[in-house]
Amino acid sequence: MSVAIDTELTVVQQLAALAFGVSESGLSKDLREDVARRVLDLLGNSVAARDETPAKAVTAVVKNWGGHEFATGIGTGAKFPAAAAALVNGTLAHSMDSDDTHLPSVLHPSASVIPAALAVAEAIGASAEAMLDASGVGIEVAVRLGMGGYDEELGNSEFFERGLHATSICGAIGAAVAAAMVYRLTADQIAHAAGIAASMGAGLIEANRTGGTVKRAHCGWAAHSGVSAAELAKNGLTGPPTVIEGRFGFLYAYCGERSNAAAVVDRLGEHWELPGVFFKPYPCNHFTHAGIDAALEIRAQGVLPEQIESIELGVSGPILRTIAQPVEEKARPRSGYHAAFSGPYTVAAALSGGSGLGVGHHDFTDEAAQDEQRLALAAKVTCVEDERCNKIYPYQFPAVLRVVTTDGSRHEVRVDFNRGGPGNPLSAEELIIKFKLNADSKLGAEQASIIAEQAIALAHGGSLTELMNQLRG
Repeated sequence: MSVAIDTELTVVQQLAALAFGVSESGLSKDLREDVARRVLDLLGNSVAARDETPAKAVTAVVKNWGGHEFATGIGTGAKFPAAAAALVNGTLAHSMDSDDTHLPSVLHPSASVIPAALAVAEAIGASAEAMLDASGVGIEVAVRLGMGGYDEELGNSEFFERGLHATSICGAIGAAVAAAMVYRLTADQIAHAAGIAASMGAGLIEANRTGGTVKRAHCGWAAHSGVSAAELAKNGLTGPPTVIEGRFGFLYAYCGERSNAAAVVDRLGEHWELPGVFFKPYPCNHFTHAGIDAALEIRAQGVLPEQIESIELGVSGPILRTIAQPVEEKARPRSGYHAAFSGPYTVAAALSGGSGLGVGHHDFTDEAAQDEQRLALAAKVTCVEDERCNKIYPYQFPAVLRVVTTDGSRHEVRVDFNRGGPGNPLSAEELIIKFKLNADSKLGAEQASIIAEQAIALAHGGSLTELMNQLRG
């Protein structure tokens, strides 16, 4: 679908024009169905995280805040004010590191945007279609802002280079646009909501390297900020018209001279990034996925862990900082969560048998991360920079895995196209399998099946109220 955009407007005004246009006309059938699949994926990821410490911590804080019971906190048995529910659900959505990814911005858009749209829609009784339309535009806005920080010459996100979590920083603005759309604000008010949220987004990614659970709350805070910004705009607060491209605006403040405001609005209203956002088959950092794919293929060739002498994992240079450094931390991750950011551990998990769609949540418990057989195999992994991977990154996160066995035989597998992306997509059936793997143990198989059907049905007149009632717990 296309929406006519006046290119004489400022960047935030053009984004608001797109949002308002979709509020009036709705997304196309294909895009609505795409967003419904993302809602399904997000709900499964959220249910799986219900008993995690970050989710419990955020829920405890929100319950202490009190307030009107407007919107469901997934699995909490309670309702909260919309912004508070968005905080809970955004934290849940990102906690298992299984949320969708846009490339090359290296940004996880749905976990910030959809919780904001869901919370407002439930709070005011908006339709499922309005929620899907708002989520789709919010995701589009978030990833386009991420592209404004992507440097072609550098071959990487400037946000990432500076240790900034683009997911939560850009996600706050995407969430604000989505929430403002559900509230049925005017184009000017949508622009103000985005402008307000630009002062709210935050997040550092040092936890990816050396530990800490704060990153799991990043998307929750972005969703909370988005709803808050929309409500402030609704009540008269305003943001600067040049908040994105200005000298002291969003892109220059975060990314400096490497930022590119033109990329944010390139073919805006004509081309949609939304359908190309990758679904993640494995609940771990996306940089590890191609290595897992390669390890699964080598395992399928009949190579057993006890036969392995040495392993070399080749990836692009920028990826090494997240999944290979510090070397001692990645060889022996201190918890299941840290194991999800380890190239050596994830390769060892896949070679050792894995679970789920290849590697699953059971591979990232604290107990699994302390398994000495896996750690012994992880210690055999050397991570190196690979030139072919450098040329493909960051449009894919490729890897090459080379295994030498004790009898001297060599096995090599290259994966150029990540599973779950446009070049190697997950089927609708696989997405439902992923949801059930996430939800069955928490909700029971029957209720999980009902929720899966209701989530997919949102694109065809399904009831958002009934869906959220099933998810309250």
